[in-house]
Amino acid sequence: MKGFNILLVFLFGVFSCLGQHEAKSGSAEFYGEEFKIISLSSKDDVMKQFTSMPVSDSLNLQFKTKVKEVCKVKGCWMIVELPQGEQAMVRFKDYGFFMPADILEKEVVLNGLAFVEEMSVDDQKHYAKDGGKTEDEIAKITAPKRTYSFEASGVLVPN
Repeated sequence: MKGFNILLVFLFGVFSCLGQHEAKSGSAEFYGEEFKIISLSSKDDVMKQFTSMPVSDSLNLQFKTKVKEVCKVKGCWMIVELPQGEQAMVRFKDYGFFMPADILEKEVVLNGLAFVEEMSVDDQKHYAKDGGKTEDEIAKITAPKRTYSFEASGVLVPN
């Protein structure tokens, strides 16, 4: 009877581990707050909203986009693509989470606040340095620019 109980516990453990592995391989991974996809905006709609938004305004959005760049220091920001060759800078709410560097060119779903800001020269240079730009590229930054930004409370990375 003792041998049977040991075998039963062993088989239960093996099957539990296998079940967890299979469930994880087909799932997506959340960073930050988990969220339900309620109304996914298209990238074209997001671009229209960005272009018509004044500098001090913000808008709650969910949209799917492709990652173009991730902070090489620790994943504290990323740049995602928008239509017409535009991009949006994504930062994470209260620096509460970071993104892995291996998600370049992956599709992600962002949940949070979209806004437009005037980025200072110093901030542009800081992000350029974190992004691995050369000293020559950084030196060419001489004026503030209007940027499309997003503060993500959560990011979904499908596997």
